[in-house]
Amino acid sequence: MIEYDNLGKSNAPYANDICKAFEKVLHKGWFVLGEEVAAFEKEFADWCGAKYCVGLASGLDAITLSLRALHLPPGSEVLVPSNAYIAPILSILEADLTPILVEPDLQTYNMNPDLAEKLVTKKTRVILPVHLYGKISDMKGLTRLAEKYGLKIVEDCAQAHGAMQSGKRAGTWGDAGAFSFYPTKNLGALGDAGAVVTNREDLADEIRTLRNYGSKKKYHNDLLGVNSRLDEVQAAILRVKLYQLNDFNRKKRSLADIYFQELKLAELVLPHRDLAFHDIFHIYAVRHPQRDALREYLLREGVKTEVHYPVPPARQKAMSGKLTGGPFPVADLIHETELSLPISIFHTPEDIQHVCRAINGFRT
Repeated sequence: MIEYDNLGKSNAPYANDICKAFEKVLHKGWFVLGEEVAAFEKEFADWCGAKYCVGLASGLDAITLSLRALHLPPGSEVLVPSNAYIAPILSILEADLTPILVEPDLQTYNMNPDLAEKLVTKKTRVILPVHLYGKISDMKGLTRLAEKYGLKIVEDCAQAHGAMQSGKRAGTWGDAGAFSFYPTKNLGALGDAGAVVTNREDLADEIRTLRNYGSKKKYHNDLLGVNSRLDEVQAAILRVKLYQLNDFNRKKRSLADIYFQELKLAELVLPHRDLAFHDIFHIYAVRHPQRDALREYLLREGVKTEVHYPVPPARQKAMSGKLTGGPFPVADLIHETELSLPISIFHTPEDIQHVCRAINGFRT
């Protein structure tokens, strides 16, 4: 059986160094906002090409606190893709703002700048692109849009650690870039973790305060903050894995190349490639009109797959009465036909070739 993912196998190459990092933190006896967090923040900011990084408890908090730190009027509109995972929409609502769903580009699955512009109103304040599946959004187009209308940009980079457009990395195009280090990500912790990168000192300072109960000085609370601190153990683990992230991304890109070369199934839509975009293939997402039948067939052939995601945000029960606009036919089509193929660090070229042969043998 070719697994879709196996975190034990994925983390095996790092095991010895992770154990050493954990022991170092354990014996030091400092577990919250210490040297490991500070070191990771510096290293990850440098890796991204940003001035500042603030470590947080999750990617969700990274988006929410970025929005809060912008000090927008309540109800301000935030443009967000209609096919994204629900997390950025939850963040928008948590920050007392209004999500406005924008249909994506059907090739890239990311926000379409032309469609986004059509939804700009006097209440629009933020563009929140979601770099889905490991491909950065068209940030040149979205940056031009933001400049034209005086909008802020908060990037959801949860699936885009190292993705680039024209050599510039995700997270560094706008006011803030929100990252998740959930264990399945290309840079994954061994639990929940997140961070914001930014070139704005004022944003970094405010998010740093918000994450720690709104406190800069112990027992003195200047803001209505939260508890969202990247802990020392996770920071130490992330430092180990950050050192090898470029190799990890190269491995995924090499496995993706096999898919591009060998997948021949009629009606199978492969990820879109553009030389101006450097994709890191957090997810290798294909589409097929008989997605569910193909998935069941592959399981019988010994190949496990996933669906990202089966239910679009506008059709989630939790969003009932909270979203305007629609219908969203492009989002519906993507969610009805998307299938995620195995592409992890532990997979071999032979594994991927086996998956290709199985897919090519599918008959309706």
